[in-house]
Amino acid sequence: MTDVEQLTRLFRDLGADDPELWAKSQVEEGINQLHRYMFLRQAWKLVVPDHDQSWIDSSIAYSDARPDEPHAGVGAALRTLIAAGADRQLLGEVVRGMQAELLFGLCYLLDDPSIEEPEAAHIGWRLVETDEDYMPTDRPIGGLHESVAETDPGRRQMA
Repeated sequence: MTDVEQLTRLFRDLGADDPELWAKSQVEEGINQLHRYMFLRQAWKLVVPDHDQSWIDSSIAYSDARPDEPHAGVGAALRTLIAAGADRQLLGEVVRGMQAELLFGLCYLLDDPSIEEPEAAHIGWRLVETDEDYMPTDRPIGGLHESVAETDPGRRQMA
């Protein structure tokens, strides 16, 4: 079995759309696609799932139980919006869309800090893969923003 076949099987098992394309790119172009895919898959787990509204009730309950905690105002605002007749599905669309935009922006920021202040222009960062002991290697994981939409678990690419 070739490296492409093994990677294709792994990408397929992990749920990637077009697993052969991811695998071929890694083998033929040397792009660290498995780490890119896994980072994005994990990052999407932090975004409100498509058509899931349970976060609304959780946010309201958190606000009720801990009104002085950071971001407790989210639950209070949601309670007010729902009482005013806001559609729960539309609230989900807004929040999910904003979270997806933030994810894209953070992924872009990992590749390009775009620091405008001249005195800090030398500052930068990058995401790198680690070895089995979680020690950083010299292999960067880049171009994440290019794959944010295609790894959307809702398969909607935020349409």
